[in-house]
Amino acid sequence: MEKIRIDEVQQLINTFATEQVYIHLETTNGAYASHNDETFFSAGAYIRNAEVCYEYGKIVGEGPYRIGLKLAIGWIYAEGLTHFELDEQGRLLLAGHGYDGKLAVALQISKTPFKY
Repeated sequence: MEKIRIDEVQQLINTFATEQVYIHLETTNGAYASHNDETFFSAGAYIRNAEVCYEYGKIVGEGPYRIGLKLAIGWIYAEGLTHFELDEQGRLLLAGHGYDGKLAVALQISKTPFKY
């Protein structure tokens, strides 16, 4: 993955707009680390293969970045994104890595379902 280049990522987001796509979105702050420290509150969210059609998307910020995808009835939103890749299958893969290099957030957009 490469560090986000805002203009390039915006163009990629635009290519998926108004089409049926599959979204993978997950966040974590170390959900599996709480066994090491009882005072650490862990939280996360995960959704895979949500089929949506977004009207438009926007990337903003100065890094880490925020991306919002406007749906007819709401929004999909991810914050803390630092890296991106358009893979060989044409999927837009976005990730946010913390200062320790660990994954904190992932947003992925695909024209086909993600494998389990």
